[in-house]
Amino acid sequence: MVEAVDSGSKPLLSPDGIRTDGRKIDEMRKVKMEVGLLKNCSGSAYIEQGKTKIIVAVHGPREAHPKHLAQPGRAILRTRYHMAPFSTSDRKSPAPSRREIEITKVIREALEPAVMLDEFPKTSIDVFIEVLQADAGTRSAGITAAALALAEAGIPMRDMVAAVAVGKLEGRVVMDLNEEEDEHGQADMPVAMMPNVNRITLLQLNGRLTRAELEEGLSMARRGVDQLYEMQKQALREKYTSSESAQEED
Repeated sequence: MVEAVDSGSKPLLSPDGIRTDGRKIDEMRKVKMEVGLLKNCSGSAYIEQGKTKIIVAVHGPREAHPKHLAQPGRAILRTRYHMAPFSTSDRKSPAPSRREIEITKVIREALEPAVMLDEFPKTSIDVFIEVLQADAGTRSAGITAAALALAEAGIPMRDMVAAVAVGKLEGRVVMDLNEEEDEHGQADMPVAMMPNVNRITLLQLNGRLTRAELEEGLSMARRGVDQLYEMQKQALREKYTSSESAQEED
């Protein structure tokens, strides 16, 4: 459970709703997305969300190994979420932690409803999510970048998935927590959605929200997801527009 903690100095939210980093309660951190950065994979994507930086590589669909894991009627989606040893201020062990194993499972379950796995029997699709720098919201940003990398790889999908965390500070619901807010806030709720299908694929809550706060948080998360979804589509458009321009010049 997340409990309010005295940060020792100024409050996390001013009386007029301004946060310590200058954002309004419904404002996301600055986001940057790119695709196609890595050549030795089927698809790749990079995301910066505030100070959080993540790169994702997708391999597949390809023959599943070991073969006993293969499913006769569908592909298997395998994910790996990993934080680089240099991603936090304290050096992290390269070995996967319990938290990384749990987030790996959460990300896979958030992506599976979107991917048309039955199109590729007896194969695997592998998604590698590497956190280069962590400043809260890594699972949400990882999901957004992973869906973008899957799309760039040409994997058939029902819709892309985008995710954002909403939280509670000083009794008010806010969008996209940074590290300080995540550590000292009263609640944290990551939400992933397929916007066009209007389906939630991930909903977690750490802390306590009233019913009204939950409904406000979901509405705020939807607005954030819609913004991220447009950025995903723009990143793909920019990649293929530049590719077409290069071909025309050749």
